[in-house]
Amino acid sequence: MIIFDTCAVTCFSLSLQPFEYPVCTEEGVVFDLASTVVQFEKQICSFPPQKLEAKSLIKLNLAKNNDGKYYHCPVLYNVFTNNSHIVANKVTGNVFSYEAVEQLNIKTKSFKDLLTDEPFTRKDIITLQDPTNLDKFNVSNFFHVKNDLKVLDPDEEKAKQDPAYHLKTTNLETRETLAELYKEYKGDELLASTMKEPQAKKTDKLNAAHYSTGRVSASFTSTAMTPATTHEADAIADDTVRYQYVKKKGYVRLHTNKGDLNLELHCDKVPKAGENFVRLCKKGYYDGTIFHRSIRNFMDEFRPNLSHTGRGILSMANSGPNTNKSQFFITFRSCTYLDRKHSVFGRVVGGFETLTAMENVESDAKTDKPKSEIKIISTTVFVDPYEEADAQIAAEREKELQKQEEEKQQANIALKKAKEEQAPKTFKAGVGKYINPATM
Repeated sequence: MIIFDTCAVTCFSLSLQPFEYPVCTEEGVVFDLASTVVQFEKQICSFPPQKLEAKSLIKLNLAKNNDGKYYHCPVLYNVFTNNSHIVANKVTGNVFSYEAVEQLNIKTKSFKDLLTDEPFTRKDIITLQDPTNLDKFNVSNFFHVKNDLKVLDPDEEKAKQDPAYHLKTTNLETRETLAELYKEYKGDELLASTMKEPQAKKTDKLNAAHYSTGRVSASFTSTAMTPATTHEADAIADDTVRYQYVKKKGYVRLHTNKGDLNLELHCDKVPKAGENFVRLCKKGYYDGTIFHRSIRNFMDEFRPNLSHTGRGILSMANSGPNTNKSQFFITFRSCTYLDRKHSVFGRVVGGFETLTAMENVESDAKTDKPKSEIKIISTTVFVDPYEEADAQIAAEREKELQKQEEEKQQANIALKKAKEEQAPKTFKAGVGKYINPATM
């Protein structure tokens, strides 16, 4: 027994989907009127393969039962199924069951349409479906199926762009979640922004490096790069430029529930750690922070030439290389074994009695957590050398722009003067006006 898929009577042969406006060929191949335009453009027929013409299509008139759900024979009222023998009248396009046509037309030899009474011949009877001849409607034999030719529905292709199209079944909670997500979804904008080529950073006297961007050599050796023929100086990172102008110490006061601590920050030696601490203090990041460890004679947790020597050294806490964030600690005693492990970025210069009060707070023997709370109430930044550096850089850049503008103006004046000097001198009017009479 051979098993294969057949095309249902309510489906047209091109997309194998239910039809809306059915038409057929003289061979009984059913199409949908909405797809005939694409059919004509492709010049494809489902079975057998042949060229289609508009005049060869016959409009079909199918009747539905009282429920409006199923197609049926308008004479015998039996519902059409995949096992029904169905025929159509080529002249009128009316569709009947073969049983009705056989009993009322063929056997009686009265070839008049059973609905309109229009005359027709036996050759005008088109078989749309015959359960005894299924090879004709074997889907696997259809030309467009064999050659993988597909009809694209514009509406469906547009719908596929919506991610929700691929979700077959979703519950109410999922639909509400997706609806809320789509309101704030900016994935396409983010993707578009990443696809944009980053703008080249402008260079000036302050941030121009002594080496190039490398674009010329990169574009010469790689086809993926945009061709470049001009060497351009690379731009030094802004922080690298700024830190060259930081020559002063920074000063911050910590207001705690045990008193005030005055801190001197080594911004001139460790500018990155110093700026990190200053910015956090200005943001109020440490306001309300509680010291979570206090080890007597050791430290209160919170460059090679800077050492953990002496009392009141301010250093960064970390969990390994390149993990400095916002935690810092203040030493109660020298801890030179922490050198090259933790970054020293400051020291206590005032409020040692407060530091002593912190050290005298009893701590848990196992966790080193203070038994009474030690809290930073607020912070005050007295000296911020980074603001001064930014102001100095801005002033130098403004001065450089003014200098360039003056040089440009002087160059324009010199060019104008040179053009005037190069112009020939006029000695008289008319012919020979440029000839000097004294030389004659």
